[in-house]
Amino acid sequence: MLSPMDVAGRLARLRAYFDAAGCDALLLTNLTNIRYLTGFTGSAALAFVLPDELLFVTDGRYQLQSADQLGAAGLEARFAIGGLTVQQEAIAAAGKGIARIGLEAGSVTWARQRAMASDWFPEAELVPTEGLVETLRRVKDAGEISRISEAARIADAALAEVAPLLLDGTTEADFALALDFAMRRLGAADVSFESIVAGGPNGAKPHARPSSRVIGPGELVVLDFGALVDGYHSDMTRTLSVGEPATPDLVRMWDVVAESQRAGVAAVRAGVACSDIDAACREVIAAAGWADAFIHGTGHGVGLDIHEAPAVGATSTDTLEAGHVVTVEPGVYLPEHGGVRIEDTVVVTETGCELLTHAPKELVLQ
Repeated sequence: MLSPMDVAGRLARLRAYFDAAGCDALLLTNLTNIRYLTGFTGSAALAFVLPDELLFVTDGRYQLQSADQLGAAGLEARFAIGGLTVQQEAIAAAGKGIARIGLEAGSVTWARQRAMASDWFPEAELVPTEGLVETLRRVKDAGEISRISEAARIADAALAEVAPLLLDGTTEADFALALDFAMRRLGAADVSFESIVAGGPNGAKPHARPSSRVIGPGELVVLDFGALVDGYHSDMTRTLSVGEPATPDLVRMWDVVAESQRAGVAAVRAGVACSDIDAACREVIAAAGWADAFIHGTGHGVGLDIHEAPAVGATSTDTLEAGHVVTVEPGVYLPEHGGVRIEDTVVVTETGCELLTHAPKELVLQ
């Protein structure tokens, strides 16, 4: 059972940002943001958030779906259904008399902005806005957390089910296929991203794609994957040795990354700078002499997008708040040995964090 989400309450919180953003209304073009604010899951829509109403426009494919989904979310909206001309005319009419109309700068091309300025809103000032809805999305409500948690539970169960295949001389690609299928069969709507299965030297490539290479005994395999539940993602990485590791160097790599990851998770709590989480992980790896082998950020936010705010890295200016959902995923990558990455997704609390990913972290699979 997934907890309900307060979708209907999000529009009022968004409108509270308008004055600071310098706009009187906001035209939403980013489909992920539209889903967050309305519950609509289709592939084509615009949402015009006016001071006292919501205009929702889409084409005929989604006439019934949009009404059902916005109604289920408890939203009152005025609908305009039809082709591009119908949609443009409805939005242009709704925008008459509004002095400042915000656009989502990150999802409106230069050509589209020029068309909107000349044809849609010729009398209005068009205001580029950044991160208004994304700021709301940072803090997850109980319903969102329940969806991410369920996605993580499915990923945990899928790994437990298919991990023994690694002992049978499977290829990276075949194992990825088995893992993806298990997540779908266990209830995921889809996978969160192309699963990473990287054995031996391929593990030194943080985003290696599964290949036809056979995963051999004694080598490390990096498994980075996630499930999708009702639009929300999970994200987890485990690094396993297929039987006893072939060399002591592999054991040391894993031990150092495991210690680094524990340090990062222990540092997570509301009020902590995201850069401090990154530093906690890097200090451990640097002390082991591998500072240059940790070649990516420590983590990222997770939600309707697999990568979203806040960023957890050395240059991040974000500060954690209760309700943020972030990953902690340090790694060490040595071309002569392979790679190690260990990742959990956690919910930030006032006093620490709660793990959402629970798959065991033991090194040796046997």
